[in-house]
Amino acid sequence: MTATTPVVPQPEDAERPVRALPLHGVLPPDPGAFLDRPVYDPFSARRRRTPEWLVSYTVALVLGDLLAAGAGLALAGLTSSGVVALSARELLLALAWVALLAATGAHAERRFGTGSDEYRRVLVAGLVATSALAAAGALFPWDGSDGLLLVAAPTAVACTLAGRLLNRRRLHAARRRGLMTKRVVVLGRDVAVADLVRRLRRDAAAGLRVVGACVPRPDEARAVRAEGIPVIGTLSGAVRAVDDARADAVVVASASETAGEYLRQLAWRLEGTNIEVLVGPGLIEVSSDRLQVRPTSTVPLIQVQEPDFRGWRRLAKSLLDRAVAGVLLLVGSPVLLGIALAVRATSRGPALYRHRRIGKRGREFDLLKFRSMVVGADSRIAALMTLNEGNDVQFKMRRDPRVTRVGAWLRAFSLDELPQLVNVLKGDMSLVGPRPHVIREVEQYGADMHRRLLVKPGITGLWQVSGRSDLSWDESVELDVRYVENWSFGLDLAILWRTVRAVLRRDGAY
Repeated sequence: MTATTPVVPQPEDAERPVRALPLHGVLPPDPGAFLDRPVYDPFSARRRRTPEWLVSYTVALVLGDLLAAGAGLALAGLTSSGVVALSARELLLALAWVALLAATGAHAERRFGTGSDEYRRVLVAGLVATSALAAAGALFPWDGSDGLLLVAAPTAVACTLAGRLLNRRRLHAARRRGLMTKRVVVLGRDVAVADLVRRLRRDAAAGLRVVGACVPRPDEARAVRAEGIPVIGTLSGAVRAVDDARADAVVVASASETAGEYLRQLAWRLEGTNIEVLVGPGLIEVSSDRLQVRPTSTVPLIQVQEPDFRGWRRLAKSLLDRAVAGVLLLVGSPVLLGIALAVRATSRGPALYRHRRIGKRGREFDLLKFRSMVVGADSRIAALMTLNEGNDVQFKMRRDPRVTRVGAWLRAFSLDELPQLVNVLKGDMSLVGPRPHVIREVEQYGADMHRRLLVKPGITGLWQVSGRSDLSWDESVELDVRYVENWSFGLDLAILWRTVRAVLRRDGAY
C-alpha cells in the first residue's frame, strides 16, 4: 500500500508570487516536505481591514452600554435623593461597566447576531458588578451605595439586554437585505459544499454570504453550480482564491481532503490576515450548547452531548407550563367566554372542537380548539383535496369554504388555539414544543420524524414562528426535530417572544 501525500493549500502557479497571505510566525515542522511551495515570510501578512459595518455596529453596542449604565445611575439618584447627578464618579462607573462587558466577551464579534451567549455574557457581567458593589458597600459604606446595588446595577443590566436585543433586530433586518454580512468561501467536496451553502442561506441571521467555492475537481462540481455558487479554485489553490475573492472568512466542509494536515496548513497561511477559518464538523441540527471540545495530546475531539429528555429541567418545564397555563386561563377567562359565545351565536354546533392527537411517547389525547369551521368539516376534506395548498401530508387552503366568519378571524390571530391551555394544564401538552401530531400523519412518519414523539407537543413552536402553514412538510419536520434535539429554557423564551410577533403579523395563518 502506498502512502498518499496530503493535499495542502498552495498557489496553483508556483512561479506566481503569492502576495499578502503568508504563514504568521510558524513554519511547517518539516520544511523539506513543502519545498515545492513558496517560502512564506512569517511577518509580512497584509491584514484585511475590519469591515465598516462591524466597526459601526460595535460602536453602537458600546454607546448603548454606556447609555444603559447612565440610565441605571440616573434612576438610582432619583430614588435615593430625587436628583440626577452625573459627576466624575458616575462617568467612571459607566466606563467600568463597559470595560466589564468587554472583559466578559460581550463585545466579541463572534457572538453578534446569533445564539444566546451574548446575553449570557451580559448577565455574567451584571453578576460580577453586583457582587463587587455589595462587597464594596459592606467594606467601605458610603451614601448611595444601596442605590447602586439595588437600583443602578439591575437597571443597567436590563437596559443593556434591551439595547442588545434592539441592535440584534437591526442587524438581522440588514442581513435579510444582504447587508452587514461577511464574504465567505467554502472549501470541500462538491456535495458537502452544496449542502453547507443551503444551510448557510437558511440562516440569514448568521451573516455568512457565500461568494465562491473551492472543490477537488472544479469541472465536476455540478451540485455547487446548481446552487448558483461560482467555483473559483481547487483545494490546493484555496489561498489564492480566497485572496482574489476578497473573502472575510473560509468555511471548511467536513471531508477527508480537508482534514488534518490540509486544515493546519490552511490556517497557517491565513494567519495574520484577519480572515477567519471556520470548520463545519458535519454535525446537522446540533446546537452549540450540546458541543464540547475534548482536548487530547494530538487532536481536539468534539463531544456531542445527549439531548435533555428527562431530569430536573424537564420537570421544571412541566411545572412552569402548568403554572403559566393556569394563570392565563384564570386571567383570560372573560376573553375565552366571549369567544365561545361568539362561536355559538354565529354558527350551528359546539364552541369547542375536539380532535384526537398523538402526544409524548405515542399517547393519544383530545386536543381542544375553538371551533372555526362548520360542523362536519372533516368529512369534506376528500372533496377539497384537489385544492390543497398545504404540503404533501397536511391539508391547507387559504380560502377554505369550511371556515366560518368568526373562525376566519380566530385563525388570523391564532385565538382558536387558546383552549389548548387546558391541555397544558392537564399535562398533555406544553406551551412550547413540536406541532401536535395527527394520527394519520404519524402513520406516515419516518425514523427521523418519530423523534418528535419524545417530548410533549406544544401550543407554539419553531414551526409556528418560522412560517407555519407556508412551510413545506420537510421544513416543518426539520424545525420540530431541531427543537427536540436542542431544547433549552432560553430557546423556549425566544420562541414565546417570537410567537407574539408572529401572531400580531399573522405570519402563515390560514
